[in-house]
Amino acid sequence: MSGSDPSVSDIPAPRRSWLELLQLYSRPRVVAMLFLGFSAGLPFYLVFSTLSAWLRQAGVNRATIGMLSWVGIFYSIKFLWAPLVDRMPLPLLHRVFGRRRAWMLLAQSGIVVGLSKLGAGDPTGGVTATALAALFVAFCAATQDIALDAWRIESAALSMQGAMAATYQIGYRIALITGSAGALTIADRAGWHASYGAMALLGTVGIVTTLCVREPHPASSAVSEEREHRVVDWLERKAHWPEGLRHAGEWFIAAVICPLVDFFGRYGGLAILTLAFIGVFRITEFAMGSMVNPFYIDHGYTLGQIATVVKVYGLLASMVGVLMAGALIARFGLLPSLVLGSLLIMCSNLGYALLATAREPTLLGLGLVNGLDNLALSVHGVALIAFLSGLTSPRYTATQYALFSSFYALPGKILEGMSGFVVNHIGYEWFFIYTASLSVPGLILLYFLQRRGIVAPSPRASPPHRKAGSHVRIG
Repeated sequence: MSGSDPSVSDIPAPRRSWLELLQLYSRPRVVAMLFLGFSAGLPFYLVFSTLSAWLRQAGVNRATIGMLSWVGIFYSIKFLWAPLVDRMPLPLLHRVFGRRRAWMLLAQSGIVVGLSKLGAGDPTGGVTATALAALFVAFCAATQDIALDAWRIESAALSMQGAMAATYQIGYRIALITGSAGALTIADRAGWHASYGAMALLGTVGIVTTLCVREPHPASSAVSEEREHRVVDWLERKAHWPEGLRHAGEWFIAAVICPLVDFFGRYGGLAILTLAFIGVFRITEFAMGSMVNPFYIDHGYTLGQIATVVKVYGLLASMVGVLMAGALIARFGLLPSLVLGSLLIMCSNLGYALLATAREPTLLGLGLVNGLDNLALSVHGVALIAFLSGLTSPRYTATQYALFSSFYALPGKILEGMSGFVVNHIGYEWFFIYTASLSVPGLILLYFLQRRGIVAPSPRASPPHRKAGSHVRIG
């Protein structure tokens, strides 16, 4: 329609056969996401739990180790420098590789250098150098996430985002196992220096992949450009401002304010409802997450049983889940996938509640409940990634996605911090019933978003008539 914002396609995707859905995963961009997902996931445990094991073995006290976990704050505040990644061209690299790949290469190179510095360090002589190296790796990893998410969204149509997110999740989960169990195994046999040296070498997987993929060239929205120029023109009329301050203000408005104006301009009054949905959709997952391992231990499962069932069978179930989610999104659209993800996560939590009533620990029960939980988390997560990808505008992809991905964790993180008090007060059985119920608000908000056309009921649904600059459909 004339004047509409094309940041999310309104053209209904044709219903694909299952063979065509499987062929999606053979496309070069989708295959590339497997390796880019590995690159994104590799640093995560290497600056958290794996590093904590090394520090503790080196005799560092628990209080210091606990404070070092704060390096993860970079993942939560990455939206602060996302506008730089979105707007600022890197000297030389931008001209050779393009905007997205230049930032990806810079961040990936930083990860390799940071992991090498960690491996060359010795925490027994003091943790300052180790902490600085870990901070540098976390910052580079968060920066890679910003640029990588923008590349993913801009490189494929919305109908392919499910498959792109699925392969990304598989690569990410393989990297988590590599950075935890793999790194610990190498450290046990060859020492920590060799372990982190090997991880730094694996960090080059992302660099090689980025060199092989193409730079995306998304179409810019005429509505977004007009909205941005209107705001910048307003600032330029402030001729009495000093020139340096005026240019700085122009850049700040274009990079930070305009993405927010763009989002609220496209969605109007529904923007708050959409943000509320993002904030509560994964609240069950966060609220119950930190109590799962204590639940296993309190109910008599050994560390060996937990490692075998949770790490091995859980990983397999999660891979099945991400592949299933990608196929579901491509064939049936986002709405059924979002609903299914929420229902599965509720069922898995009710399964934990049922397991909490068992008098004796059973491996079969543990395997079934944990397998269902990993399956649910995968469908849940991939569906949300595809939904958030559809919300972004091509002109502000990195900034808007960083804001959305940071925002969806905030309410859940707040409840997660209180989960131990809830368990102490009502016990595990009622705790998991309580966490299952936390998915209900998300389903209610999803119903209203579907009624207003934000999420299409099916991939064949026709878009409702809308005015220029009004909200857009996703599905």
